[in-house]
Amino acid sequence: MKKSVFFFFICISLVLSCQKKEAEINKDISKVSSISKKKMEAKLLMANSATILSKKEVPVLCYHRIRKILPGDSSDMKTYSVTPEAFAEQMKALHDNGYQTILPDQLYDYLVYDTPLPTKPVMITFDDTREEQFTIGATEMKKQGLKGVFFIMTVSINRPNYMTKDQIKSLADNGHVIAAHTWDHHMVTKYSDEDWNTQLLKPKKKLEEIIGKPVPYFAYPFGLWDKEAIPEVKKAGYKMAYILSAKRDSIDPLYTIRRIIVPGGWSAESLLKNMESSFKN
Repeated sequence: MKKSVFFFFICISLVLSCQKKEAEINKDISKVSSISKKKMEAKLLMANSATILSKKEVPVLCYHRIRKILPGDSSDMKTYSVTPEAFAEQMKALHDNGYQTILPDQLYDYLVYDTPLPTKPVMITFDDTREEQFTIGATEMKKQGLKGVFFIMTVSINRPNYMTKDQIKSLADNGHVIAAHTWDHHMVTKYSDEDWNTQLLKPKKKLEEIIGKPVPYFAYPFGLWDKEAIPEVKKAGYKMAYILSAKRDSIDPLYTIRRIIVPGGWSAESLLKNMESSFKN
C-alpha cells in the first residue's frame, strides 16, 4: 500500500514537471514568434511617395452606365454609357489578351510593399451604384473570371434602378470589392464642416454594416479633389482614394490613383489601345 502511494506521488510529480517544462517551452516559442514577427514588420517598410510614383501604373478602368444608347440621349449620356454588347466584348478582350483583374488590396500592397502582381494586371471599377452594374456588369465579368470594384453612392441604395442592399452584399460575398463614393455625389472641393462626416464617414459605416467587411477605399465624385480633401479622407479611415485621368499628387499618390473613363464609343480594340497609351510608365 505504501509503495502504491509512493509511486502515485512520483507520477504526479513527473506530470507536473512535464507541464511546467511544456509551459516554459511554449513561452519561449511565443517569444521567438514575437521577435520574428517584429523583424518581418520592420522589413515591410512603407514606400515613400517618390518610390510609389516611380512604379509602373496599373490600368484602372471606370464604368458608369451599361445600357442601350437611345435616340434622345444627351452627349454626356452617350459618353458615360457603354452598351451591354460592347461591355461583353471588352470583358472578353481583356480575358483573351491575358489580363487578370486585381483588387485594391493588391494594388495597395504593390505600391507600398512592392508585392508582385500578375504579368498583365487591370482593375475594373464602377461608379454610382447603378443596378445594371450588378445585373449586367457582374454577370459578364463572371463569364470571363474577372472581379470588379463598385464605388457606392449610399443615398441611392434601394432606389429604383439602383442597387439594393442585398445586391451590394452579394457582390461583396462573391469576391468583388465594395468601396465608398460619398453619400450623394457632391464634389469634395465644396465640403465644409459637417459635410466631411455626411459624405465620408457615414457612407463608410453604412457600407460596412451592409457587407460586414471594412471599406478602406474611396473614389472622388467627378474625380475632383484638392489638397484640403486628402487629410479629411485619411481621417475618415480610407487608405487609398481614386481620381480620374488627372495628374497624381506628388505628396499623396495613394490618395490620387488614376483611372480612365470607358466612353460609349470605344470598341474592345479601342479599350486595349487606350489602356496601353494611358498607363505607359
